[in-house]
Parts: sequence; C-alpha cells; structure tokens
Amino acid sequence: MKTTLIFALTFLLGSTIHGYSQSPDLKWLDIELSNYQYPYEVHTIDLSVQEQTLHMAYMDVMPDNYNGKNIMLLHGKNFNGAYWETTIEALVQEGFRVIIPDQIGFGKSSKPDHFHYTFQQLAQNTKAVLDKIGVNQTAVLGHSMGGMLATRFALMYPEITEKLILENPIGLEDWKLKVPYKPVEWWYQNELKKDYDAIKKYQLENYYDNQWEPAYDEWVNLLAGWTFNSDYKTIAWNAALTYDMIFTQPVVYEFENITVPTLLIIGTRDRTALGKPLVSEEVRATMGRYDELGKKTQEKIPNAQLVEIKDTGHLPHIERFERFISPLLAFLKP
Repeated sequence: MKTTLIFALTFLLGSTIHGYSQSPDLKWLDIELSNYQYPYEVHTIDLSVQEQTLHMAYMDVMPDNYNGKNIMLLHGKNFNGAYWETTIEALVQEGFRVIIPDQIGFGKSSKPDHFHYTFQQLAQNTKAVLDKIGVNQTAVLGHSMGGMLATRFALMYPEITEKLILENPIGLEDWKLKVPYKPVEWWYQNELKKDYDAIKKYQLENYYDNQWEPAYDEWVNLLAGWTFNSDYKTIAWNAALTYDMIFTQPVVYEFENITVPTLLIIGTRDRTALGKPLVSEEVRATMGRYDELGKKTQEKIPNAQLVEIKDTGHLPHIERFERFISPLLAFLKP
C-alpha cells in the first residue's frame, strides 16, 4: 500500500512538472514493458553477443488456415512489435504465419548498458529468431528504421528473404551529406530531455504533418511512460546508440544489390529525416521528401514496385490501414 501511494504521488508530481496531464493514459512503464500487454503471446530467445547474454522478445502467430507462407514484421525506431496488431490480424486471416521481433534495445527486449549497434548485428540477431522457430524462408516487411534493417537482412540473407516490403523506410537518403555529425553523447542528452510534449511534437510534425488523431496517442504514451522509469538513462543511452547507427550506416548506396522481389509502400506526406534541427531552413526543406524519395528508390532497386499513398504520413499501416494492407496482400500472393 505504501509503495503504491508513493508511486501515485510521484506520478502526479511528474505529471504536473512535465505537463503530462495532457495525456491521462500515461503510466510508468517497466524498462522491458512487462506491465504493457502485447496483442499476442510473447516469447524470448537468449543471445550470446558481444560478451554478454541478452534476450530478444518476439511474437510468432500461427494461423489456423496456414498457407505455408511466412512474413516477418520489423518495427521502426520509436516503436515496438505491438503497433503491428491490425497488420498481424489481417495477415493471419489470409493464412500467413507472422513473426514479429523486438530488436535489442527496443520493446520487451534487453536494453544493454553497452552494445555496438550495427544493422548487420541486428540482422544476425533476427536470423537467430528464425533459426529458433525453424523458419528458413519468409517475406520481410520493414517500417521506418525497420526498413533499413529489412534491406540489410535481404542483402545478407537473400536465400531466406522471399520478398521484401519497405514501408516508409528511413535511410532513402544519406543525411551525412547535409547534416553535421554529432557524437552519441549529443543524442543521449537530447533523449534525456524528452517528455510527453516533446515526443508528441516530433511525431506530429514529422510523422503526421500536423494532422493528429487520438489513435496515435498510444505510441507517444509508450515512449513517454519510459521517462518515468528510474532506468530511463539506460533506455536513452540505447536510443542514442541506435540514432548513431542510423546516421552512420546508410543503405541507400546498396539498393541496386537487392535481388529479391521488392515492394515500396510510401506515404507521400511523410517528412521524416534525421538531423533537421542542425541545418538551415532551406536545407531542411529538401530533407525527408517522401513524395520524391519513393520514386528515386524504385529506380535504384531492380524491378521494384511502388505504391504511393497520397495524403499519408510516416505510418501508413496506422494512418491509412486499408490503403496499406490491400497492396501488401496483393504483393504477397503468388
């Protein structure tokens, strides 16, 4: 009782100080989201990497009418596997087995104190999940940062990747050409300053082009809930390391090497790009132009298909689900 009272008072005080009262659904979240329920049963695999043992969480949803085909969904930077819920439901109804991992540093997976993040390492970790559950061929769908990872996975494991789907992937341009480099410590300090208002402002401006719907609140609340955690520094440090990974490891120069059938699903209103606050207004206006980047990327990937979803931002599978799922299912069918 005493612990509960102390927590309640701390939460209320934090809400007043940080302005969290704007979102009544905010709550303290465990570092591995043990008090947040995912839409399907969560499993874990132990990984022995970089001289430490880490656990990687994943959902593995098998349909009753299994059609023999699998698809793996890779989440974005500010998300976890839970935001794929409606996508999973639709795919399962069509008979697909759906595998949804949380990458190390994200969601219900380990948040290590020290880790050298590379897309190659994340791809290797992801393959370990497939090995554990006995999947040797799958379609791979990646959103945002997950699109960079899906690209790297397809380049490393073309024999496993039957089809590649990139939903508003980041990394379609090389930000290093426009944005000055900032060390991990800079990203870390930025993460430590985040609260509900800052997180929502970023997503509102970049993901949804200032067009907000109540359904988007949950994905802000998950990140903001972590800021109440006494281990938030660990979460922020991992976030900083992954920002550095994204900034320094572009895949844009390797699109021509993709050999598997590829579909780009692009919300053209998206303006997501790393480092916008570090450049002039004129340069900023040239970054994250998904209305242009989708077409340019289609030209780079051999025989790629492009579906542009107009008046849609960074998350078509959240913002325009019906317009997202139809071309996805059409592409997945033999």
